[in-house]
Amino acid sequence: MMPVQPIYDNLEALIEWASKPETHSTNDREMGAAFLLCYKGSEATFNAYRREIERFIQWQEIIQKKTLKAMERQDIEAFIDFCCSPPVEWIGLQMYSRFINLGGFRQPNEHWRPFVIRAGKHQNTQIKPADYVLSQSAQESIFRILSTFFTFLENEDYVFQNPVKRIRQKNRYIRRTQSQAMVRRLSELQWDYVIETAEIMADAEQHHERTLFIMTALYSMYLRISELTASDRWTPRMSHFFCDQDGHWWFKTVGKGNKERDITVSHSMKKALSRYRESLSLPPLPIPSDQKPLLPKQRGQGGITSTRHLRRIVQDCFDRSMARLQHDGFKDEALQLSAATVHWLRHTGISDDVKIRPREHVRDDAGHTSSAITDKYIDIDRRERHASAINKSL
Repeated sequence: MMPVQPIYDNLEALIEWASKPETHSTNDREMGAAFLLCYKGSEATFNAYRREIERFIQWQEIIQKKTLKAMERQDIEAFIDFCCSPPVEWIGLQMYSRFINLGGFRQPNEHWRPFVIRAGKHQNTQIKPADYVLSQSAQESIFRILSTFFTFLENEDYVFQNPVKRIRQKNRYIRRTQSQAMVRRLSELQWDYVIETAEIMADAEQHHERTLFIMTALYSMYLRISELTASDRWTPRMSHFFCDQDGHWWFKTVGKGNKERDITVSHSMKKALSRYRESLSLPPLPIPSDQKPLLPKQRGQGGITSTRHLRRIVQDCFDRSMARLQHDGFKDEALQLSAATVHWLRHTGISDDVKIRPREHVRDDAGHTSSAITDKYIDIDRRERHASAINKSL
């Protein structure tokens, strides 16, 4: 079997394609593109939905050889089984862009694959396509997105039924858990090393003042990485730090679901902001007319638009923190830190604050839709349950 080629380019390219309706024809791929463009307001959601819809259309064309109109319950079940064990030709060992620029045109990237093995960032063993495993959360994502997709097709009168809804034994694919999933976050020792490492980096090299500010903002204000990067819908600016009539400082952002919110700025965050601005030869605090990007590009105009760039900055700090932990004899802590991602900083900030702040305040600063989500970060019951069992005798 030949490696499969990508179907859908990035959001910018798809929007440009949609602006030229004279090239369109109503077919399965076109309907997939129309569905994806419903989520152009959130690039993260677009990317997640593109992954699943693209895989499904590739599978129905190449493997199942059936149209969307002909899809039945059994086909959806067959697709889930396929995703659990895709052919090795469809599996990559690292992430690649779907399309690349060649000769002034967007061309499919021959290295791209629909499935990628999620190896640990510091995994030393040799990974291979046969090691691919579809996680439980990935299976749930497939169900959710495909059901939404077929509902869209029904509403567009393109199909006559939603085959996903006809699956009766979903527990074959979706496992119910009795206990609440553990929130992935840094330990107190790991966070102490991470923020201290960022301070050491900033003291040694001025350009790492930005690193220190990013680490502080992600932790202190529970930011998602997308809330620090510039996009068509929102560009974080210096003036988004603002002072109200009571002299209290806030940070305005637009987060998940395109929802705007104001986040409390603590004294330590305000101090970090002043230090960062002074490193840019700016006054310690911004005024309402300060429209400079919060994280300006080192080359060119505007703010940083690449979440991948920010991830590299955070990962560099994590890597240096791991080296320091190892050097100081905390090998287990260093090994656990190797699994950390940027999002762990948000989880860590929320988890630390929910111990000392009213959960409703943490909920609003974090942008949670309900207190039930915030409650996931309260682990007193787990600690008490473990403490009651730790000294059981045989």
